Amino acid sequence: METYLECAKLLDELLAGVRAVRITVRGFMPLSVEEIGVSQDGQRLVSLCHYGEQNGDLMRDPDIVFLFHNGPGGAAAEPVSYRNDYLGLSQEVYRYDEAGRRTHVVPSLKQELKEFAESWFANLKDQGFFAATAVRQILSP
Repeated sequence: METYLECAKLLDELLAGVRAVRITVRGFMPLSVEEIGVSQDGQRLVSLCHYGEQNGDLMRDPDIVFLFHNGPGGAAAEPVSYRNDYLGLSQEVYRYDEAGRRTHVVPSLKQELKEFAESWFANLKDQGFFAATAVRQILSP
């Protein structure tokens, strides 16, 4: 749970009170952070994504969607999907029925995405995406 609490804190820090932002650090692919709506069961969803370009098309490399929920220690953000367009890969931790109820979980993917998120946030910090020198372009206030 501690990892999910940290993910929520870091995502909110990157968003800094807006709905969508593109953050640029020289030498690295721009980072997009965007509130993309709510899950089928009404929870806030935030996308964290690097975009590349191939043949004029934007390509996610990667895109992780985080599901926010309230935990005992405060807001938590759990990575629930992974997409990499260059690899043609799209994975979902949870499956939902027509009524929006969770019907299935993929435990191995849940663990992989948790570990990936920990590593990615550490890299983003090292690369300067959390630094005051990063260029922030607000896409949606």
